[in-house]
Amino acid sequence: MTQPTVKPAVQASVKHGKSAPSINDNDFESQSRAASMLICDSQSSTLPILDKAGLIALFAIPAEVDSAHHSLSHHPLFAHTSFVSDSSEMSVERLRVLHYQWQHERTRQLYMASVHTRPTYLVQLLKRQFIEYQQYELAQQLDKRGLIDTEALARLWQQLHVVDDIITDIVQHMPAQQPAGWQITVQEGQNPLCLPTVGALKHPKPILDQASLTSYVLGHFGVSSFTYDRGYYIGHVIGYLFSCYFCAHLSIIYSVTALGQDVVIDYDYASLETPHMVRLLQGLDGYCKKRIYQLAVICARLSVYASDKRIEKMLITEVNDFDKKLQQQHLDVLLLQGMMPESSDSTPLF
Repeated sequence: MTQPTVKPAVQASVKHGKSAPSINDNDFESQSRAASMLICDSQSSTLPILDKAGLIALFAIPAEVDSAHHSLSHHPLFAHTSFVSDSSEMSVERLRVLHYQWQHERTRQLYMASVHTRPTYLVQLLKRQFIEYQQYELAQQLDKRGLIDTEALARLWQQLHVVDDIITDIVQHMPAQQPAGWQITVQEGQNPLCLPTVGALKHPKPILDQASLTSYVLGHFGVSSFTYDRGYYIGHVIGYLFSCYFCAHLSIIYSVTALGQDVVIDYDYASLETPHMVRLLQGLDGYCKKRIYQLAVICARLSVYASDKRIEKMLITEVNDFDKKLQQQHLDVLLLQGMMPESSDSTPLF
């Protein structure tokens, strides 16, 4: 990822609804200490400053982990803190809040890192853990008839680094805001954005933290959603706009309502009705909206939803593997003659 010119304290400013102050080398350390309070106001110990490998580990999924709760106990950041206890003893609501706070701290660590420490094009390093890429590889293996535009999709995956460039550009232009809460209800599938989940799930294969491209993207905007069947979102309004563009590009029917004030406990977010959300969106400049749209289109083209549609097309093609009208005519001729082909007859009937 290229060096952003956004103020490093923007993550903390977003939480508290303040404008991000200017920052220079002299007050960098003080801003870092203030931003570290984002994860938990009661956390008194100084969180560790990670090297490049440590930053990558914050976003990478350990190979041996298969639980949606992995992010709170298997990452190096929390190995140095007493912030998280045994998650099995926590309520779903508390666990969700811890995930929100953990994600914000992870993003803060990334943007507070120096140019030399921050991983270059982190998204490319994580590509193989994304469910979208795994689904793309599956579709490639199944495409025996050349139905998928393989070249265009392969080129898009090869150029995935542009996602980090666009994110950096957006972060430079996004205004500091208090996190807003909203709820998205979709008709096509329960979780088309493939965001991580927390709690008892009906789905047999929950999506892990940072196991999808969309969760990686939205995490940079402070957006989290860990309630699979209800689609609760908390984060910057840019994440709301991204989600709308994403669903619209895929022609997914969706509706959005404000998230009530008491839905997510112990977390400071604004419950905004439609007029207030309109004002927030009006505060975004045209250039920023265009970049968000470009990012949403890239993610939509690579999405699991789009891959599933391509695989469905393969299924339909296999079902319609012959000329049905011609086969019906052949069948009618055989029936009129009062005969059916013997088992040794090579003439195809169906």
